[in-house]
Amino acid sequence: MGLDFSNGLETLDHNFVTAKVEDVVKWARTRSMWPATFGLACCAIEMMGTGGAHYDMARFGMEVFRASPRQADLMIVAGRVSQKMAPVLRQIYDQMMEPKWVISMGVCASSGGMFNNYAIVQGVDQIVPVDVYAPGCPPGPETLIHAIGTLHDQIRSREIFVRREENGGAGAGIEITQLDGQRAPQPVILGRP
Repeated sequence: MGLDFSNGLETLDHNFVTAKVEDVVKWARTRSMWPATFGLACCAIEMMGTGGAHYDMARFGMEVFRASPRQADLMIVAGRVSQKMAPVLRQIYDQMMEPKWVISMGVCASSGGMFNNYAIVQGVDQIVPVDVYAPGCPPGPETLIHAIGTLHDQIRSREIFVRREENGGAGAGIEITQLDGQRAPQPVILGRP
């Protein structure tokens, strides 16, 4: 009469009874991420703004910024990382529980930014494996939310685990586009009209 029972439960829409355990675990991971904040510079102000009432990260299940790395599974590195801070960053990352993810927020965290000198780490990916790069100087809350959404999509599709295996255990290295409408600063040439 139109019902096909040859494929078993695959023909049914899944609900909490017939869902695969793996799908439920992926759904739960994306809805209960607790970020360990690592705000080091001006990007940290934008990250704090993302957690405020206007942008409301609670709708993603991320309203609790954890101060303890043992309770966190997402590290948001916001701002420039100095050489003296790099071992602390790595120690906090090592104390986080598996599975864990990293978002590099801002151009300073991603590549050293305008600080091309010996005191600043030229990319946090030299210290910890980065899964998503959020560009900007500083990236606004919209860009950080886009980075979080991209990370959630990758976790749900298991694409992030495949990318990590292909990179030999390194981060997934996903680059997103900036959404907050800011432009990169243009160089100023003195003495020219």
